[in-house]
Amino acid sequence: MKHSPQTLAQHGLTQEEYASIIQQIGREPNLLELGLFSVLWSEHCCYKSSKKLLKRFPTQAPQVLVGPGENAGVVSIGDGDAVAFKLESHNHPSYVEPFQGSATGVGGLVRDIFTMGATPIAAMSSLRFGTPEHPKTASLLKGSAAGMSFYANTMGLPCVGGELSFDASYNGNCLINAFVLGLLRADNIFKGTASGVGNALLYVGAKTGADGIHGATMASAEFGEKGAENTPTVQAGDPFVEKMLMEACLELFQTDALVGIQDMGAAGLTSSSIEMASRAGSGLVLELSQVPLRQPGMSAYEIMLSESQERMLMVAKQTHTTQVLEVCAKWGLEAAVVGHVTDSGRVVIREAGTVVADLPIAPLTTGAPLLERPTQRPSRLDTEWALPVDALPSKPVEQTLLGLLATPSIADKAWLYSQFDSGAGLGTVLDAGKADAALVRVRHASKGLAISIDCNARHVYADPFEGAQQAVAECTRNLACVGATPLGLSDCLNFGSPENPEIMWEISEAISGMAKACEALEVPVISGNVSLFNETDGKAIFPTPIVAAVGLVPDVAQTTGMAFKQEGDSLLWLGPITGALGASAWLQWTHAQSAGGKLAPLDWKLEKALQHVLRQAVREGLLSSTHDMAEGGFLVTLAECCVADKEKPLGARLQLPPQGKLSLTQLLFGEAPSRALVSCHPTKRAALEALCQSHALPCWHLGETTGQQLCIEGTLNLPIAQLSEAYNGGFAKALGI
Repeated sequence: MKHSPQTLAQHGLTQEEYASIIQQIGREPNLLELGLFSVLWSEHCCYKSSKKLLKRFPTQAPQVLVGPGENAGVVSIGDGDAVAFKLESHNHPSYVEPFQGSATGVGGLVRDIFTMGATPIAAMSSLRFGTPEHPKTASLLKGSAAGMSFYANTMGLPCVGGELSFDASYNGNCLINAFVLGLLRADNIFKGTASGVGNALLYVGAKTGADGIHGATMASAEFGEKGAENTPTVQAGDPFVEKMLMEACLELFQTDALVGIQDMGAAGLTSSSIEMASRAGSGLVLELSQVPLRQPGMSAYEIMLSESQERMLMVAKQTHTTQVLEVCAKWGLEAAVVGHVTDSGRVVIREAGTVVADLPIAPLTTGAPLLERPTQRPSRLDTEWALPVDALPSKPVEQTLLGLLATPSIADKAWLYSQFDSGAGLGTVLDAGKADAALVRVRHASKGLAISIDCNARHVYADPFEGAQQAVAECTRNLACVGATPLGLSDCLNFGSPENPEIMWEISEAISGMAKACEALEVPVISGNVSLFNETDGKAIFPTPIVAAVGLVPDVAQTTGMAFKQEGDSLLWLGPITGALGASAWLQWTHAQSAGGKLAPLDWKLEKALQHVLRQAVREGLLSSTHDMAEGGFLVTLAECCVADKEKPLGARLQLPPQGKLSLTQLLFGEAPSRALVSCHPTKRAALEALCQSHALPCWHLGETTGQQLCIEGTLNLPIAQLSEAYNGGFAKALGI
């Protein structure tokens, strides 16, 4: 049957793509077959605008056991142990229905992790919302936090930290990015493959309903004024069923019953079955009359495209099918044989024995379009880079510091993190607000896993290449601040429409910047996600390539956080004395400008030296506290160290380092990579300075921790109580919560 332009548009397919489908399969597809192509060829599933660019990432290293292309990446951590982790987005559904959108985002990611054979042990989030005064911001924040915490807490999954930022660019599209880490044995990894002619396809988990149909297609298009009308495409989740599903899978992983397994995530039964067959080079026969349904009378189209949650597709050995069904029944799960593996290279879909679709698998997967969209450097950059930011007027230092500390992007996020049970599982060593990276134990061993998630989107908007490589540098620097060696990285590339050449240029530049950083630091990218079309009525979000890195700490007893520990410790500035006001928090707060001026460039020699020194100093017990100098610059970093311990805040008395050609504002509030503020016992200062000297890392002694004042000679004298009030109360005050 020939499909109208309106039908194609409803399926997110262009006339050129439709012509390619006809050419590849040799005929017109029926409506069900068109639906299969629609979801599998969507931006969300096939990455047609970005797949070629993603090849720039380094993905191999000795510790990498599974790289990109599976449900999650896996790296070895020694002693026969491994970790699976992934960063994913659920942006569009969460803007439409924040509770269910964010809850199912967590649920789908948890399934990606335990599908690999791993037990989830930690989660983090990276969230972006519009300005606090925007009418939707507070409700989106509350709904998303409630959905994520409900799912994670019910699963017994500790959420150990993350990041949260606000900007007008997200007024029409919030970003809900979640990260989950799981622990498994390195010799017991499971993959999404459908091999072995005659092996059974088993549907396991919740029944299929009409929710989530065309969710993948919705996630591959921008919103208009009536974006909320997409509500029927948002899935509803049930973490209680997910918990049973996880336990059943983990039990089956200890048997010899399974050949492959995949979560029914985006595009549901369609993607899970066809992608598994594609990886194996096999074929499938599906019998839809055997699929457990929540609603009677569902069509084949609805069954195949439903994105109902808590469902898994397993491939079991013919001789073990009964065993799989028995384990599922033990855990109270729906389970049914819905097909079998063939060697035909085709997917044949039947409904009560009648064939309703019959397609070669290759066109659906490897035959998907790979686009080379035009790129164009935004003309705005010339004007923004030429802006004389350094000549803009400054406000008094005390007023600026208190104002920055109270901004919701910088202020303490205790309200958000209090929604989560960060101590579930009893493995959390450092969680949100206590250090630059979270830290969790590995079972009962002394070693631990550090996790950091980061991205300064203002910096990426100001300079996509430089800002993106600095995002990787900061994320791995955060790991170094707790003594961790980076093992691998996952990313979530959140951008506007790739159909806009200027945004496509931002995507390309950001990926190149991240790739350069990963190569310089020898950190492989093992998993990730691309989320495009994050814009409403043509207004795109800031380019926001979120980075999550995982590192290994040899001994969790030898780590440190960001809070000053005791009076009399020496304060030291590690790294270059530099700072740029371009695209800084100072520029945003003082002049309400997100962009303008240039970023301070990253020097990889200094960055690697700093990370090495931090790691070694922490592991040798030289440091009392460590904190990366990031958003807000040196003075905000210093104030955060003073008030990080809510029970025992501690002040400091110091002198500023030599300014050189920097203005006072640049020195205090300028932002730049490769810098950290540390404290140490005076008896360990000489060893720390010698370590810095051996790595050619600049090191400046500033003063000492003491009292209940933050006193900088000739510049600032503020009570710690005043800093605490701004930092601890700013978030709730700005959001009215």
